[in-house]
Amino acid sequence: MSEFYIYKGDGSTLTQRNVSLPPYVSITQMNAPMGYVASPALRDAVNVAIALGQPLLLTGEPGTGKTQLAFSVAFELGLDKPLIFNTKTTSIAKDLFYRYDSLTHFRDSQMKEKQASINIEDYITYEALGKAIIDSNLKRSVVLIDEIDKAPRDLPNDLLNELENMQFEVRETGVKFPANKDNRPILILTSNSEKNLPDAFLRRCIYYHIPFPEKATLEEIIRKRLNLSATFTAKMVSAAVDHFLQIRLSRGLRKPPATAELLSWVHILDTQKINIDGDIQAQIQQLYMSYSVLAKNKEDLQKLRGND
Repeated sequence: MSEFYIYKGDGSTLTQRNVSLPPYVSITQMNAPMGYVASPALRDAVNVAIALGQPLLLTGEPGTGKTQLAFSVAFELGLDKPLIFNTKTTSIAKDLFYRYDSLTHFRDSQMKEKQASINIEDYITYEALGKAIIDSNLKRSVVLIDEIDKAPRDLPNDLLNELENMQFEVRETGVKFPANKDNRPILILTSNSEKNLPDAFLRRCIYYHIPFPEKATLEEIIRKRLNLSATFTAKMVSAAVDHFLQIRLSRGLRKPPATAELLSWVHILDTQKINIDGDIQAQIQQLYMSYSVLAKNKEDLQKLRGND
């Protein structure tokens, strides 16, 4: 455990303790697309959406892999990384295609030395779906519209024609951009179901709800996403998943940990040699330390540590 406690919290320095700050070790394989595990039903939904050229709308609790699916699809199809639009509460339909900097345009138009060289295109920035449509003349793209339910209710309805025809118009220039039908963008939308989406919009989507993975799937995700040491056996992985699911199902947490937290937690168990399949009571302090990965608020952390 000594290598883990680089920070002691007692005023002692690394120099005094004759300890060196270790290099940062990346665990980016947790999100690597080659490690994504799609259920047969999710795989089928993806293929139906691609075959019909319709958006795939995904729901599911945070941490079930909605966002990462777009990276998995792009990776397996040999396409560039997804173009991403992160929906905001202020987003409007046009924002998915382009943004027009009217303020800078107006300011420049008032400056005589710039008036002659002003080109309205210089004030337009193309966003994820707009880029994908324009790029379709050369290549196919995956577009991720993340958390579309955050947007005002008008946004999905305002997108109906553009999504069906996969084209848009820049109103400031009057130029229309249709997608090349052979390279129609693959569109994946995610929703946390915070509010209902309009029926007319839903009818134009392929829908799939990603349930929280079962034990066998969680074990497979761990095997694919983590480069575990040889000492962290398959039996320990199974015990860790059992303990994790028991925490999710029986501790009454306000924010139950998701797959991302499970991966981080198992990584800590492995690197700190916490034998979750052994005598837990003998390692209870180390196990309590690890719960900071799983809890996301004071009340949940207290419950995990038995202090409710």
